[in-house]
Amino acid sequence: MTSTHLTAAESDQTPRPGRWIALTVLVLAVLLVAVDATVLGLATPFLSEDLKPTGTQLLWIGDIYSFVIAGLLVSMGSLGDRIGRKKLLLTGAVAFGGVSVLNAYATTPEMMIVARALLGVAGATLMPATLALIRNIFHDPRERSLAIGIWGAMASAGAAVGPVVGGFLLEHFWWGSVFLINLPVMAVLVIVGIKTLPESKNPAPGPWDLTSVVLSLVGVVGVVYAIKEAAAHGPGWDVVVVGLLGAGALHWFVRRQLTLPAPLLDIRLFHHRGFSGAVLADLLTILGLSGLVFFLSQYLQLVQGRRPLEAGLAELPAAVGAVAAGLLAGTIARRYSVRSVVAGGLAAIGLSLAALVTISQSTGYPLLGAVLLIVGVGAGFSFTVTADVILSSVPKEHAGSASAVSETAYELGAALGIALLGSIVTGVYRGFPTPSGVPADAASAAHESLGGAVEAAAGLPGHSGAALVAAAQEAFVDGLRFAAGVGAAVLLATSVVAWFLLRGQKLEDGVEH
Repeated sequence: MTSTHLTAAESDQTPRPGRWIALTVLVLAVLLVAVDATVLGLATPFLSEDLKPTGTQLLWIGDIYSFVIAGLLVSMGSLGDRIGRKKLLLTGAVAFGGVSVLNAYATTPEMMIVARALLGVAGATLMPATLALIRNIFHDPRERSLAIGIWGAMASAGAAVGPVVGGFLLEHFWWGSVFLINLPVMAVLVIVGIKTLPESKNPAPGPWDLTSVVLSLVGVVGVVYAIKEAAAHGPGWDVVVVGLLGAGALHWFVRRQLTLPAPLLDIRLFHHRGFSGAVLADLLTILGLSGLVFFLSQYLQLVQGRRPLEAGLAELPAAVGAVAAGLLAGTIARRYSVRSVVAGGLAAIGLSLAALVTISQSTGYPLLGAVLLIVGVGAGFSFTVTADVILSSVPKEHAGSASAVSETAYELGAALGIALLGSIVTGVYRGFPTPSGVPADAASAAHESLGGAVEAAAGLPGHSGAALVAAAQEAFVDGLRFAAGVGAAVLLATSVVAWFLLRGQKLEDGVEH
């Protein structure tokens, strides 16, 4: 009797014809958050000219979105488990659309920083809710693997499409247009989502612990901020204090979760070797990759002289590879093994990054395109299977929390990668000798960043300007080669770790009841 009742309830929750339409709604949300994370980089020069922010304000405009998302993911994933993932997703979508207008029409740097922070709050409601809903909509593990593959492919595609869409809009419209493209997508998401998404939540969730919410926000933001600031400006006293405050808050957060009857995040999930291995693999993979992603756009534009749209298109092979691999990952992991697909994918990324150690200012596109394609394929295989492992390792009631852990690992990995690999590139770059005849103020600006060197050279006589740009470009490429080597070492080591931690791990086959 109970078994029949459960099966009927599940079939009510997931009407067979509607679950793939529901997936398209979830994919729209992921696509938009991924696009929004990458599109601002191209708009920054235009925004700077219009709003005239200080250097510190410009850094906050760029970073506050990812800070807030990283700090709130666990809290929002847990909130979705409690109040309902559909409710949280649709509320977040409406907020994301509304705050996008605030971003587009910001008139001061302060207003822009607040708008980006609010966009981060809305973004944090979307990501864990989408993956948790997939866990609850698709009860057939093979279908769920395909759905997760599509979800991951769209996240990859969004990150790659962001620069292309941004480049096109910035060549034809004002900088605010890169935010207004969110509105029609969010409108479709809300209208279709109301009709097609089933509601799901933890039937016995317990209270939402606000102390834990504050601790997780302070902890993650404090640690991420300290890492980024230390990489950019060195470990000053203020950075050390913020880092220690963040680490202390995270320690308190973990201890509190172990004592609460209904924790915000069930720390015991990490006792599952497959879950821990998959989360660690995600974090280290993004750490090794993020430096490449962050600096490759600058290489294509400021070293090889490509326009924003052309640079965006040049990075598309990574998305193509990720989409193709993501769709096949579940099938291949079942045929061979989880650990061979994840470890193999990570090794492929590591070897591709190792190939970039040979990069120069005049490296042809065939090598770059091939490297990006292999990186995309490797990432598509590894991320899709680790997401499947993470979701399959937990009961459906905790899908939001598990999804949030996966997303938080991604955000922390990105922050660590940009900070650590960024400091390597910056350290190597700043050491280049100033060509003779270059004034001290121009030399100082040039040593701050490659963009600063190009700008400083524009105000110098022909020969001095050309010599300054050439020296800066050469130093930047040296730094990029060094960072690629470190990234390759991280990825190859992660491949070995994944091989051991995911031993015996299998993707589910039987339909849940």
